[in-house]
Amino acid sequence: MCGICCIVTLCSQHAIHDFFNEDILCHLRRRGPDSSQQLIKTGPDLPYQCLFSGHVLHLRGLVTPQPLQNANSNIFLWNGEIFNGVHVGDLENDTEVMFHHLALCSSEEDMLSLFSSVRGPWSFIYYQASRHSLWFGRDYFGRRSLLWQCSNEVNSAFCLTSVSTYSESDHQWQEVPASGIFKIDLKACTATKSWSLTLFPWKYSCTEKAVEEIFINVLDQVSKDLPNHMHVVMNESKLCLRAPVIPLNKTISEASGQCPGTNISNVTHIVSVETLQGFLAEEHKKKLVCQFIDVLNEAVKRRVLFLHRAEDRETREVPSMSNRKAHIAVLFSGGIDSMVIAALADKHVPLEEPIDLLNVAFTLKEQAKQKGTSKNHTSREVQLDLCSQESCQDLDAKTRACFCCFDVPDRITGRAGLKELEAINPSRIWNFVEINVTPEELKKMRQQRINHLIYPLNTVLDDSIGCAIWFASRGEGFISNQGELKPYRSPAKVVLTGIGADEQLAGYSRHRVCFKKYGFKGLNEELEMELDRISSRNLGRDDRIIGDHGKEARFPFLDEDVVSFLNSLPILEKADLTLPRGIGEKLLLRLAAKELGLTASAILPKRAVQFGSRIAKLEGNSEKASATCSRLKTFSVYEL
Repeated sequence: MCGICCIVTLCSQHAIHDFFNEDILCHLRRRGPDSSQQLIKTGPDLPYQCLFSGHVLHLRGLVTPQPLQNANSNIFLWNGEIFNGVHVGDLENDTEVMFHHLALCSSEEDMLSLFSSVRGPWSFIYYQASRHSLWFGRDYFGRRSLLWQCSNEVNSAFCLTSVSTYSESDHQWQEVPASGIFKIDLKACTATKSWSLTLFPWKYSCTEKAVEEIFINVLDQVSKDLPNHMHVVMNESKLCLRAPVIPLNKTISEASGQCPGTNISNVTHIVSVETLQGFLAEEHKKKLVCQFIDVLNEAVKRRVLFLHRAEDRETREVPSMSNRKAHIAVLFSGGIDSMVIAALADKHVPLEEPIDLLNVAFTLKEQAKQKGTSKNHTSREVQLDLCSQESCQDLDAKTRACFCCFDVPDRITGRAGLKELEAINPSRIWNFVEINVTPEELKKMRQQRINHLIYPLNTVLDDSIGCAIWFASRGEGFISNQGELKPYRSPAKVVLTGIGADEQLAGYSRHRVCFKKYGFKGLNEELEMELDRISSRNLGRDDRIIGDHGKEARFPFLDEDVVSFLNSLPILEKADLTLPRGIGEKLLLRLAAKELGLTASAILPKRAVQFGSRIAKLEGNSEKASATCSRLKTFSVYEL
C-alpha cells in the first residue's frame, strides 16, 4: 500500500512545488512510512511539468521506492496489490511487475488488457513519455483512494493524490470515479491551455448493451460533478476495460413470486442455530454453502499470505509464542461478517502467529462520571483518560471496573465471538484488543487527523463510521494477559474488513424496506446499485482512514471471484427476507458460519458500527445520517 501524488502544470510561470501542499505531504508519508521520494519531469520541448511523489508501505518482495522511472523516461506510481491475474513471484514486488508489463505495452489496447487482467485493489498514475500521456485510475470497485482537483485559474495545476486535506475553498477535491481509466494528452492540453480527459470505461464482456449506450451513461455519470473547465470525453476508438466480475443474476423463480411474504415465515422459522442446521440438511443448499466457503476461503488466504514475514524466519527456532508479532488484524465486532473472516484467516495464518481482533467502543462523558461516587470520581476520571495511552501500567480490578462504561453492544458480542473462535482453535493466540475512546480524544483526533481523511465526504454517517474505523484500525488499546488488562498496540500492517457482505447479501435494514415495497425485483435493483456506488460511498474513505496508520485495508468479500460467485446466484440463494432478522438477511453467509463451526454469532442481526460502538450516541440524536456534518469543518492539520 502506498500514498501516491502527481501535480501537473501546463506552463512554467510558477514553480511546481508551489502547488504541493505540505499538509498533504504529511498525510502521504503516514500512508507510506517505509520510503518517500519525489521526482519532477519536464516535457521535452514543451512547457508542462509533472511532480510525482511516492510513499511506500512495504508489504511484499523487496522494498521498492516510488516513483519508478525506466530508461524510456516513463514514470509509475502504484497503490495496489496483485492477488491474481498477473503473475507475481514470491520474492517479487508487484509494483515492479506492473511497471515491467506497462513498458511492454505498445498500444492503448495493450494497456487496457493489462489492467483488465489484474485481480486485486489498485489505483495508479503512469506517465508515458513517448506520447506525453498521463494515465490514471482506480480498480473496478474503487478499493484504493484517488482524488483529483483542478482550479479554473490561469496557470492552474491538475492534481491527483491518495489523500488530501479538508478545504472550504472553491477548489474542492473530488474522488476520481471508479468508472474506468483516464488519459490526459499533455501535448494537446498545453496547446489549448485547458484540461481534457479521455475515459476508457469498464464493460461487462457479456453485456448486451451497445458500446454507445455504455459511453453515454458513464459519461453523464462522470461529468455531472466536474467543474466547467474540466472536460471528459470518450476515446475515439470506443475501447473498454473488461469488468473483472460477471453481471448480477436477477432471476426470480416462480416459487418466490413477485410479492414479499407475510408473517407466515416468521411463525414457522425460529431464529436459532437449529434453524440454520435445518437448511443445511438440504443437499442443494449444503453444496452451495460449501462452494461459497471455498471461494471466500481462497480470497481470505490470498489476503493473509501475500505479505512479507521475514522477521518470523529469524525467530522460527524460538519456542515461546508469547512474544510473536501479529501481522494480520480484523476489524472485529463479533458479528457474522468479522467472525467468518477471522475463522477463515485462522486456517491460513501460521499457527505460531497471533491474530489481532480490533474492537472499538466509545463512552459518553456522563456515563464515565456516573461510574464512581464523588469520593472516587477524580481517580476514575484519570483512569478513563489513561485508557488509550501506551505508557500506562498494568491495570488492577478497580480500573477494570471503570471499563464497564465501554461495554457497548459490539464489545459484548466481540467477547462472545472471541470465545467461539477460541473454541474453534484453542491453540491460536487471539488478541482481543479493547479500544476505548473517550469524548475528549474523539474530538481531538477528529480535528487533527480524521476530518482530512474523510474529506471530500462530509455527512454525519461518514463522520461516525470514519471515526470508528480510524480508532479501531489504529489498534491502540488493551488485551487480557493472564487475567490482567495490559496496554497493547497492534503491529499488524494488514487489516481485514467485512465490507461488501451487507451490500451483496441484503444485510442492511433498508433492504427489508425495499423488499416490502417492491418485492424481489426491487431488491435485485437495490443490490445492483449497492456495488455500483460502493466506491464513492465507502471504499475510498475507508482506504484513506486505515492507510493513515501505515496499514493496508483488505476486503475479502470484494474479491473478484467472491463477487462473481455471488452475482451468479439468484437472490433467494443468498438471502430470504421473508424470514425473520438474524436468519433471512445474509442467509448464505449465516449457513457458511454454521458450517465453519460458529454458533451464536451465526444468528446475530445486523448492527451498524456507529450503533454497535455507540459513537452515534455521542452526538445529537436528531441528526440525519445524510446531513452535512458540522463537526468535520475544523482546522488545518498543524493548527492544534
